[in-house]
Amino acid sequence: METVSELGFWQRMANTPGEVILFFSSAGCHSCRIWRKLLGDFESTHDGVAVWEVDAGVDMGITQEFNVYHLPALFLFRDGQYQRPIQVEARVHALDRWLRDHAQLPAEEMP
Repeated sequence: METVSELGFWQRMANTPGEVILFFSSAGCHSCRIWRKLLGDFESTHDGVAVWEVDAGVDMGITQEFNVYHLPALFLFRDGQYQRPIQVEARVHALDRWLRDHAQLPAEEMP
């Protein structure tokens, strides 16, 4: 899992092939710790899926841009294009199923 900031974020995202799960978290968030472990395991076992983590307490500009009010918050990008928010229980099989179920849907507008 890679930590990213708002500096150069959009340019980098535009040039990234495959799926990216953008994960907003903060150090004191218990649910974020659960998701961090799950996403780290998920990324290591799924080719073509990268996980980028944003510290919502540090990078407030991009956090506001995504209208993040509750943590953790997850968003899916595919080939540099925003797809949709990820809303699923914190279980590997549930996330895997969610990604499969949403694989053919067209991109959405940013929040």
